[in-house]
Amino acid sequence: MTEVTSIAISIGFMAGLGLLLATILVIANKRLFVYEDPRIDQVEELLPSANCGACGSPGCRPFAEGLIKGSYEPSQCTVNSKEMNGIIADFLGVDLGNQVKRVARLACAGGSHVAYIRASYEGMSSCRAAALVSGGGKGCAWGCLGLGDCAEVCDFDVISMNKHSLPVVDEERCTACGDCVDVCPKDLFSIHGVDQQLFVACKNLEKGDEAEAECDVICTACERCAVDSPEGLIEIKNNLAVVDYSKNTLASKVAIERCPTGAIVWFDKKGGSYQVGKDAKKIIRKEALPIG
Repeated sequence: MTEVTSIAISIGFMAGLGLLLATILVIANKRLFVYEDPRIDQVEELLPSANCGACGSPGCRPFAEGLIKGSYEPSQCTVNSKEMNGIIADFLGVDLGNQVKRVARLACAGGSHVAYIRASYEGMSSCRAAALVSGGGKGCAWGCLGLGDCAEVCDFDVISMNKHSLPVVDEERCTACGDCVDVCPKDLFSIHGVDQQLFVACKNLEKGDEAEAECDVICTACERCAVDSPEGLIEIKNNLAVVDYSKNTLASKVAIERCPTGAIVWFDKKGGSYQVGKDAKKIIRKEALPIG
């Protein structure tokens, strides 16, 4: 066999192999092809690309896919404006939806002017770091440490620290993404619908005078809120008042009125401000309590 013939055979073999593989790829492409609705890309472009997960989906594209399938409603995107969600609804020919706005709330009202710091912490300015050092030094072991990890992690800049070293959530702008929930070492943040107006602004599990010696606005498990509310709406569990939000329609301001510390509050549906009961002690101190 001459060298030319050998080369020709090799070229022919490679050409045949290439043709065979190309044929296999064409057949596989047809057999394995998965149709993707072109509207997914169009809807995704109308979403904010925040990928925050507040809608219940892991990201904006899966949310767009869910909108096409009908498993989500446009109003579930809390980062988008109502107008933009309306455009999506019109584009898809679906209802906007009636999603209740959800926001992050802090279960602590123990700022530096009402809650004692028993040990001075020096180190990295981080709640997580401080919590590793004997819990952070606050007299109430469940209280907010006030170093602002939640404000730092919030991509939407809706959490600020007030003059008493407590996080303040701008509920009108909050997207309920849950980043503050994840980062807080004391598990003080939780996500609530704005229609859930009754709220326990405390997570203390210690009862009575010993608890109140550490914070003026602490829940002391006095049970007055539970007694005054419709049966089952509020229970005392582990020395803490707990609201059953499955019975949210039964909630009223009566539950907060006799709370002696103001630990259980009533939120306004707009703006995030809240009220305490008429029997709550009046807090007039403006400066921080001494350490120790």
